[in-house]
Amino acid sequence: MRGQQRTLVVTPYYKEPLAKLQRCIASVAAQTHPADHLLVADGHPVDRIDATAVRHLRLDRAHGDFGNTPRSLGMMIGIAEQYDAIALLDADNWYEPDHVECCWKAASTDCDYIIALRRFRRPDGSIMPIAEEPTGQHVDTSCFFFLEGSFAVLPLWGTMPREVSPLCDRIFYAAIKSRRLGRAVTDHITVNFEVTVRGFFEMLDEAPPPEAKEPPDVRAIQAWIDGLNDPALQRASARAGVTLLRNEQRTC
Repeated sequence: MRGQQRTLVVTPYYKEPLAKLQRCIASVAAQTHPADHLLVADGHPVDRIDATAVRHLRLDRAHGDFGNTPRSLGMMIGIAEQYDAIALLDADNWYEPDHVECCWKAASTDCDYIIALRRFRRPDGSIMPIAEEPTGQHVDTSCFFFLEGSFAVLPLWGTMPREVSPLCDRIFYAAIKSRRLGRAVTDHITVNFEVTVRGFFEMLDEAPPPEAKEPPDVRAIQAWIDGLNDPALQRASARAGVTLLRNEQRTC
């Protein structure tokens, strides 16, 4: 434990239904360890949010980068205002009441960030029996809880090229792991992740809901990387915070 444990939760949002935004807001308000909540509108602000006990930052246009621009701006505000921890929560997800408390309990003096655990939920809220990837391989955006030792890495959410933003959590996690910062993992699940990608339903032989999305087009992202000349690839890698590999380099 350290500092005053002042915690800021940053939620970027775009065109999510009001009911989902309210669910997200309510989950932060219900935390057993209090946290401030900053919602950042990516060009489509919802006026009714102003009637809730949250902070509301309105960006004048959408940025088309899977929330990276509003997410990064919210985190920079948290750093400037000297919060002890900055957590992320996507607008269609929600926390269990002890999420922040659980993350702080996992913190130690040599810890720079916390990884929380998640469960998969259908749009109706029911649990999907999907096995999570090991935390050494992948961490969803809403499962990050950053302490001061990792704050210097947070601008990467805003600097990574838009073309790789569909894989933003994987790109960022590769970057933060390469810095060998101290991390800890919570001891139980506190993040509820609403599944929106079609493939998860098909994996369970379930009919995807009408609003289900296609997964990120990894081939298109790789084609963009492959098409960069050497100087452009170096610049893109610097912005991403991790080396972006051409397909030929992956198969060497």
